[in-house]
Amino acid sequence: MILAVLFTNSEGNILVERFNGVPAEERLHWRSFLVKLGADNLKGVKNEELLVACHKSVYIVYTVLGDVSIYIAGKDEYDELALSEVIFVITSAVKDVCGKPPSERLFLDKYGKICLCLDEIVWKGYLENTEKDRIRRLIRLKPPSEF
Repeated sequence: MILAVLFTNSEGNILVERFNGVPAEERLHWRSFLVKLGADNLKGVKNEELLVACHKSVYIVYTVLGDVSIYIAGKDEYDELALSEVIFVITSAVKDVCGKPPSERLFLDKYGKICLCLDEIVWKGYLENTEKDRIRRLIRLKPPSEF
């Protein structure tokens, strides 16, 4: 299961978070752990260069895209290889929505579409859609008959 998808700015402020199967009392721990992990390791990392960590049998894959850091945490069948596929789909969708690797301002301007993309990519903790064209069609907010 994909436990968390988190987007932060370069200062570590959370822009978007999605938790699945994580009790409310553990979410603060995961937020602070992921932000600290990024603060310690993401300095000087190139765009879309993947970093991997493991914490309490949970795998974490994280990267930088423009001014935004992206963290994906998963367990069981979502090991570091599966999570790298998930983060690739998410970074592709964000670049597609924004037109380029986003600054924080551009990310916030496109916030609604990015959230729609996340909902189409990860559903209840599982990877649902990976095809860029299908995701683009699903976030258009038009009835299916108009495709």
